[in-house]
Amino acid sequence: MQLSVTNWRWRDQPIAFQAAGEAHRGKQPPLVLVHGFGASAGHWRKNLPVLAQTRPVWAIDLLGFGASAKPDPRQVPYTFETWGEQISDFVKEVVGEPAILVGNSIGAIVALEAAASVPDCARGAILINCSLRLLHERKRSTLPWIRRAGAPLLQRLLSVPAIGHFFFERLRRPETVRKILKQAYVRPEAITPELVEILTRPAADPGAFAVFQSFINYASGPLPEDLLPQVRCPVYILWGKDDPWEPYDLAARTLPAFAAVRAFCGIDRAGHCPQDEAPEEVNRQLVAWAEAITAGNP
Repeated sequence: MQLSVTNWRWRDQPIAFQAAGEAHRGKQPPLVLVHGFGASAGHWRKNLPVLAQTRPVWAIDLLGFGASAKPDPRQVPYTFETWGEQISDFVKEVVGEPAILVGNSIGAIVALEAAASVPDCARGAILINCSLRLLHERKRSTLPWIRRAGAPLLQRLLSVPAIGHFFFERLRRPETVRKILKQAYVRPEAITPELVEILTRPAADPGAFAVFQSFINYASGPLPEDLLPQVRCPVYILWGKDDPWEPYDLAARTLPAFAAVRAFCGIDRAGHCPQDEAPEEVNRQLVAWAEAITAGNP
């Protein structure tokens, strides 16, 4: 399926999104897919066409990422509150009815923020390897001392424009992106030239460095354990068991305890982005959980 990119203006900024499944609009609750840090709607290219066979689906580029605008952080704060407002406004103005919000990594926090802040926008939330925000200022005390001391030091260094630019220019190179993907992905066949292009292309846009620099210094804002008690809709959680950044064991031990969480499912041989690495398994689970949410099953 060839997906076209459409723009929606939000707070006078162009926001890019992809949509499919229009024939099901008004018949089944829609899905809104929210990507993780450094990614875009293209990270859902293996999911959106399959999910759109049964219901309308939108994949959106968060402000500052993908083909969406990248305004100066001095004018627009790049925070979960900002992105949560973007998603809730998108649901209201474009989708037109409450949606099932699906997010990967920081996109899962964005989905929770939107669902907690504007309950009427969310029929349910599905979190895929939700960011646990282990470098958050309230969590650093639990980290080994070298990480506890190293994270603030690295943030200060990267805040120096010359050092930050030097680091960012190397970070966005295709060969560097491939190395990072080899850490995040378990299945090497999923690391394709198409994926590398999806992740590197937006990093060349004007404003991309400022967005990067702003977010790496963002150590405050909500944690998943702050938002889950506020969410009224059902929450389902998928997790790649081999995620090197967001530990499966920690998530499985802590997140299912929240009342909103209906199910927690691990995926074997999958890392941080199982929707791209193990799409058949993820799509099967997303379809089943969307049907459960639609039917109102506990």
